[in-house]
Amino acid sequence: MSKTILITGAGSGLGKGTALGLAKNGHQVIATVENWPQVSQLKEDAKKAGVQLIIEKMEYTNENDQNTVLHKYGEQVDVFVANAAIGETGPAAEIPLERYRQVFEINVFRTLELSQKFAALFAKQGSGKIVVVSSTAGLRPYPFLAPYTASKHAIEAIFQLMQLELKPLGVQVAIINPGPYNTGFNDRMYDTVDQWFEPGKNFTPEKPLRDMQAMFADPNFQFPPQGMIDVMVDVIPQDTHNFRTVFPAEFGEDAKKYQEDLWDLTVTSELV
Repeated sequence: MSKTILITGAGSGLGKGTALGLAKNGHQVIATVENWPQVSQLKEDAKKAGVQLIIEKMEYTNENDQNTVLHKYGEQVDVFVANAAIGETGPAAEIPLERYRQVFEINVFRTLELSQKFAALFAKQGSGKIVVVSSTAGLRPYPFLAPYTASKHAIEAIFQLMQLELKPLGVQVAIINPGPYNTGFNDRMYDTVDQWFEPGKNFTPEKPLRDMQAMFADPNFQFPPQGMIDVMVDVIPQDTHNFRTVFPAEFGEDAKKYQEDLWDLTVTSELV
């Protein structure tokens, strides 16, 4: 059954691929992007793919953008997909607080703000679905990714509760947890540390940070994005599926193991 699906962060990466894939499967897709150059590029990509997209500029912190999109399409939407996100890297004890705040503003507060607006519309009509694209980083932390990881952990808690609270009102809530994919997002996220980190001035040793940066930049560590896109295109329109979709599946098992090991984690004065 064809559905009307609004997806944010469709200007690049998994969001773009998912928007095009959903449209190819016959759904009416409202794809929102951050800026005008992305509008132009996505129009060109949709034309090349032979699909129809409704493309709107909706920068998360721009209230006029939000209100325009909601006014034009809000009551038509069957599924709202909150996909847009940003990230920052560096040692958790040294990342400037304004960088934490910026990540939380986009990944948590603006994501929640839009989701609340769609929740109100869906509750009024007694149907609708909110899908939040989290990350495997929302299930277990990775070194030097504190702002991004913390924001995704916050999303996990908020939308787990939203699922419990909205279910009696006929509103579905689901989470998708992608692993690391070669879309450029992870590489850009790790590059942010170079804007402020100074060896010698910052007290964190540089090598572990650079080792982690190199691991994420390694094309053998990140997966081709099409596999994740295919999963999202399949799950998002479904009426019945698991609350959580982790892909690749082994990352879910790794997260379960990490969470279990936390119960036996000890604090010691010995240096590691």
